[in-house]
Amino acid sequence: MHATPHAVSPPAPAASPRGGSRADIASWQRELARAIRDPAELCRVLGLDSALAAKAPPGFPLLVPRGFVARMEHGTPHDPLLRQVLPIADEAVERPGFTADPLHEATALAAPGLVQKYAGRALVLVSGACAVHCRYCFRREFPYADHGATLAGTEAAVEAIAADATLTEVILSGGDPLMADDARLAGLVQRLDAIPHLRRLRIHTRLPIVLPERVTDGLVATLAASRLSAVVVVHANHPAELDDRVAEALRRLAAAPALLFNQAVLLAGVNDAFEPLQSLSQRLVEIGVVPYYLHLLDRVRGAGHFEVSEARAHELHRQLRDALPGYAVPRLAREQPGEPAKVWLA
Repeated sequence: MHATPHAVSPPAPAASPRGGSRADIASWQRELARAIRDPAELCRVLGLDSALAAKAPPGFPLLVPRGFVARMEHGTPHDPLLRQVLPIADEAVERPGFTADPLHEATALAAPGLVQKYAGRALVLVSGACAVHCRYCFRREFPYADHGATLAGTEAAVEAIAADATLTEVILSGGDPLMADDARLAGLVQRLDAIPHLRRLRIHTRLPIVLPERVTDGLVATLAASRLSAVVVVHANHPAELDDRVAEALRRLAAAPALLFNQAVLLAGVNDAFEPLQSLSQRLVEIGVVPYYLHLLDRVRGAGHFEVSEARAHELHRQLRDALPGYAVPRLAREQPGEPAKVWLA
């Protein structure tokens, strides 16, 4: 869920759409404008040698909100949150089987801005931008602008959804769909509300985790006003990501009401051990989020150093099953191009 070489990194916001001053800009937009974009600055803030960082690819630079950086451990080069966002030399290593489009999404476009891989549901590319550039992102090279992650593409996607009565669920994705402001999101949800065969609205987003300020009154009101059942799937990989501000943002979404689920990715050097995975599930349950999926890495070019073997994944999942109640154990899964659904491994 992140920006790509074909999507411009989010700029600092200007005046509000109503013509007001910078004081009218939402707090989440102000925080995004302050995000760290320079690897040397990130290392300096954390008390680390800037030699740890490598030059990021031109189309996928460093981008991380300062609130997320504040959850990293100062002076720790192997901090699991830092590892997710800091460009390192390993990204430049070519590995067999790692490609620009590991899920073959370019072939799954049902209309501009609309990806349809599974029966009964379709995914709208609301935005090509994100508030954080995770180095393992499976869409880090996805050509968003070419495939309709634009206002015109969203219009075409809504028209295609309205014309297909087999669809009962729409997934808002990106990039990150919550990069759209409250007014745009409200308009989109109202249009989807008016399509009689739709029953559910799902939002896949990392913003409540990395930028909890994005859970605004307007966003909650939009979900509360919709006739569609709301499902919000967030993305946290490590318990250190889930501080009290994140927990409060998620509770506000739950009160909309929305069902809350988490998808994590199994990442070498981040969460490929029993303790962080167990703590992640326990923390999620404490704050009202269902541990939904634990994904094996999508084999996107530049992310090979994050891969964990399937055998190791199965062992970790077995340990979770032995230690946790069933509702706290995420399904171990991978996405396989051409399959009618995600492939459950356990």
